[in-house]
Amino acid sequence: MADDQTKRILDYLEGKRPAMIELLQRLALAESPSDDRAAVAPVLTILSSELEQSGMAVRCLRGRRSAGMLYARSQARAAKSPFQLLVGHCDTVWPVGTVRQMPVRVEGETLRGPGVFDMKGGLVQMLFALRAIHELGLKTPAESVVAINSDEEIGSPESTTHIRRLARLAIRAFVLEPAFGRAGKLKTARKASGSFQVTVRGRAAHAGINPEEGASAILEMSHQVQRLFALNDAARGITVNVGTIGGGLRSNVVAPEVRASVDVRVRTRADGAEVEAVIRALRPVNPQTTIAVEGAIEQPPMEPLPRNQALWRLAQALGRQLNIELDQAAVGGSSDANTTSLYTATLDGLGAVGDGAHAAHEQVMIPQMVERCALLVLLLMAPLLPTTDKP
Repeated sequence: MADDQTKRILDYLEGKRPAMIELLQRLALAESPSDDRAAVAPVLTILSSELEQSGMAVRCLRGRRSAGMLYARSQARAAKSPFQLLVGHCDTVWPVGTVRQMPVRVEGETLRGPGVFDMKGGLVQMLFALRAIHELGLKTPAESVVAINSDEEIGSPESTTHIRRLARLAIRAFVLEPAFGRAGKLKTARKASGSFQVTVRGRAAHAGINPEEGASAILEMSHQVQRLFALNDAARGITVNVGTIGGGLRSNVVAPEVRASVDVRVRTRADGAEVEAVIRALRPVNPQTTIAVEGAIEQPPMEPLPRNQALWRLAQALGRQLNIELDQAAVGGSSDANTTSLYTATLDGLGAVGDGAHAAHEQVMIPQMVERCALLVLLLMAPLLPTTDKP
């Protein structure tokens, strides 16, 4: 049952619903694919302005290849004082021009458009949660620090170093990736992810005149692909997928070289080390061919550690104050929560409730934006748990 303060927060945020919709539309129309620095820059400008309106001091940490990352902290925060970390990303998988095929529009209580679910809706919720705390004069046990990167959809290659540094110091981390499914489950476990390239080199020969003098890289790769798929283990949550294969010269030439890209997902670091070792140990069936393997398990898993579960139980209890029955989920995709979880209590999936991440029907459910925003406010106000303390 909501107390007076919770009702005050809900009433405030309900009054901000039109502004939340307008901001999300504005962010979605500012298309921001990860690989287009010029396109991402206006989104960073919008977000920086919104953060400043919530009493935050904002810096843009420039990237070498990406558009960089926003770092924001409360202007009232003293140096080296404890903080809770809010993490999100402003890049999307959609190229500039997608809005012509996927227009940003409101249909009843649904808002559609590229990037609204993954994850500009979560950014809007974060911004209005911070604004509620600032404008209502609410007390939190620690100030908030915000990290919004622009390279998450390509694995956070530049921003991971900054996020890792912040997570080491944070007392807890809240990640505003979209919730799981239309039921809006919070994400308490994510698989580790890795990518590998397997290259097989053989020997070219004329396929009609002297094929016996060749060594087909394609034939050898066919053996290795079967070995790779044999690593799949549903019971252990291990998935290995050969996603692309390319190589060869012409149909009348015994193929001298073939490359395959391999995606790996595992639940635990131990499984990741095991699978990686097997892939690196691949040996050719035909001794006239050679195999080279590049890549690694790049993103560690977010495991359901006791400190993460304690944070989840806190969210579940606070949800009941908002008449939300929350559930948790383990998912196959990775996020920056995989990084923060290594160093501090982490809860993910606190962003928008909707559907269609990376799909043409991408959408968010507008009423849930208000209640999930309120949930984040309550989490930021909640007393620190012993299990979230740094060792």
